[in-house]
Amino acid sequence: MSYLYDTVEPTVISDDLLMENVEDQGPVGVAGKLAKDEGIDFWEVFSLRLDYKNILRIDGMWEFVNLTKLQMDNNIIERIEGLEKLVNLVWLDLSFNNIEVIEGLDTLTKLEDLSLFNNHIARIENMDKLVNLQIFSIGNNDLKDLDNLFYLRPFKKNLRTLSLSNNPFCKHADYKLFVGAYLPFLEFLDYRLLDDQTRTAGYEKFQLQIDTILDDEKAARIKEEEAERKAKEFEYNTKALMEKMTVDHLFDSLYEKDPEGQLLNEMPDKLNEVSEKIFKFGVEEYENREAEVALFWECVNEAKQENKEEGMKILDDFQLEKKRIFREISVTTDPKVVEDKVNDFHKRATELWDKLMGLEMTLVDQLEEVIQLFDRNLQDIVAGFLEQLQGLLASIREAEDTHNERVLEQVQVTSDLLLKGELDDIVSDELKQLFVDKDTVSNAVQTSHDTHMLKIDHTEDDIVGRIKSWMDTTMKTIHEEQEIKRNRDRVIEICRVIDHFREEIDNLEMVAQ
Repeated sequence: MSYLYDTVEPTVISDDLLMENVEDQGPVGVAGKLAKDEGIDFWEVFSLRLDYKNILRIDGMWEFVNLTKLQMDNNIIERIEGLEKLVNLVWLDLSFNNIEVIEGLDTLTKLEDLSLFNNHIARIENMDKLVNLQIFSIGNNDLKDLDNLFYLRPFKKNLRTLSLSNNPFCKHADYKLFVGAYLPFLEFLDYRLLDDQTRTAGYEKFQLQIDTILDDEKAARIKEEEAERKAKEFEYNTKALMEKMTVDHLFDSLYEKDPEGQLLNEMPDKLNEVSEKIFKFGVEEYENREAEVALFWECVNEAKQENKEEGMKILDDFQLEKKRIFREISVTTDPKVVEDKVNDFHKRATELWDKLMGLEMTLVDQLEEVIQLFDRNLQDIVAGFLEQLQGLLASIREAEDTHNERVLEQVQVTSDLLLKGELDDIVSDELKQLFVDKDTVSNAVQTSHDTHMLKIDHTEDDIVGRIKSWMDTTMKTIHEEQEIKRNRDRVIEICRVIDHFREEIDNLEMVAQ
């Protein structure tokens, strides 16, 4: 492998090297001296040049979390690595290195400008997460197959400038037409405007292939949208605690560990009906719970806003008094008058503390009342939900019992017909094995029934546990993480405001004296 610096020992990225370059590229003059004396934290650096340093390996960059621009061109870097923490990077130059594979860029989702010019890359890949990429330079590499450009079609939202010059595939007679046809969203190719004429001519030449690709992309988009829809639906059903009560899922879960049961029957209509009823009920109850939570927060926020406005009015009135007192102090030369004014101000500051703390205590009492009411309503809602749910699940158990009785009847009929040989051409060999003797098939039916009942029990336990956990977590969050924290922060804020006012008057008194 050839290097740009054949006679020079490769450089290792060390803290000393990084600090030296950070300082060199930092402020100059007095500001630069102060920065060096006080030290520069790497997380405060936004732009860094490490070009022409004979660097072989990217390392030690993890502290540059706020870096937006990194220049590492004209080194001997062989791999793109060590950049995972640079999540704020917008501009990256790795041109004129010895890179063979595009990799290590997954976390750089803010990247807009990427230069890999003059490396040894033979394939465009591993850039899926660079959704904000606008400028991409990959000229002077080893790209031989024009099909590489297919990879860039999903970048059509932002990618506008592309440099491919001096790659082997650029010698292809239809190179520009191919780019214009397959990447029509580009504005600049190889630093020249990609005009509409080239795009049109390219499409005409590759119309059949382009139309096929468009059809495939449309089908893939429809499939992706359907997958997203199902994912959102599943997420919603999970929040409603009903993801296990959809008809398909319930049937699959009942027979998941019951292969013999699958051979013996098909899903009973009654089970279908009750399952759908439970699902609709669960979704309605979820929406009722969400509405209750939303109403609670509406009441809380309304109380907070009213309290805040009243507090601001009290502070505004105090600020007016403060300005008056400060103005009077500033124009008097009598120490006794100054002392009286200062004492008056401290008295008013104490009164302000009393008013603000009283206002906060009033809000605490209001919110506590609202929280208690919400807690009672939530308990009633959950209790009602569980009562109806358990009644509906009892219907599922009844449906399963009825179904089991029907299966037993069908087993008897099927057993008689098999003995007579009347079902030899209809029934599968697997099912015949169950009918070897009466005990075998009876045990299979009973095991199937027990499995289904156990699954229904587990489903009930799961929903009951999750709804209770949701209620406990909701109330705990409101009490501990919301109200207690809010009250503590507000008290600290009030004390800091009062302390600030007292410091202001004390400083003014010293000046006046």
